[in-house]
Amino acid sequence: MKADPFLYGFELRDIDADGVRIRASIGGAGPPLLLLHGHPQTHATWHAVAPVLAERFGVVAMDLRGYGDSEKPPGGERHAGYAKRAMARDALAVMRALGHERFAVIGHDRGGRVAHRLALDHPDAVARLAVLDIAPTATMYARTDKAFATAYFWWFFLIQPEPLPERLIGADPEYFLRTHAEGQSKTPGVPSPDLFAEYLRVYRDPATRHAICEDYRAAATIDLEHDAADADRRIAVPLLALWGAKGTVGRSYDVLATWREKALDVRGRALDCGHTLQEERPDLVLAALAEFLT
Repeated sequence: MKADPFLYGFELRDIDADGVRIRASIGGAGPPLLLLHGHPQTHATWHAVAPVLAERFGVVAMDLRGYGDSEKPPGGERHAGYAKRAMARDALAVMRALGHERFAVIGHDRGGRVAHRLALDHPDAVARLAVLDIAPTATMYARTDKAFATAYFWWFFLIQPEPLPERLIGADPEYFLRTHAEGQSKTPGVPSPDLFAEYLRVYRDPATRHAICEDYRAAATIDLEHDAADADRRIAVPLLALWGAKGTVGRSYDVLATWREKALDVRGRALDCGHTLQEERPDLVLAALAEFLT
């Protein structure tokens, strides 16, 4: 193991998640808590949040398959290799490998969608669930309008058949990444230069860019099939929804109402920021999580 350069006091490990190598950063002691990042971030997005949480919890921040320094397996038939069901199995395998049978989960963006599927497929493993700046995937696709499609254009660009988005992004990965990350943040200086450099490091890898496209292709196909099959199921554990008051999700949806269609015990609120809550307002995120996780 080696020290994590972004999460103070954490150590990096590669964990075999049933045949897929997952990079995880581990720190603290106490009740287990899993952190799942979104696109285009890596586990480093939790740099201002994880060390504080580690004062009370045993924190595991992992790179989703295809992202960061985790393995990038093939998408396979119907992009099933990047279905949220497959990513949720990775998360469960990582936590089980570390000896955690039941744990709380916090997911931002894509990580929130993985966390949602984890709670549906493995309800006995999830004690509490927090989702940051998302509405349910099926809801967002079903209620798409011009305003949402314009603001979240990558939802419809990245799902185009291979290799169109991969080649276009590959022409200038830094420009695409910077436009995406800085466009979603409503806080000057976020992401910070060192974080952006870390995200760009992995984004320069063609395998990462292809995996990200496969993630979005799965969301628009096989994930919707899985969601349709579970349309009548409700998450029973407490669910916290936080979103950016200045972001697209909060403007486009009644976020709490969308999650009350999917879970029995929902609470949450908007925070004064854009999409990347944990980087823009870690103080507010930590305050909300302290209340929820206690």
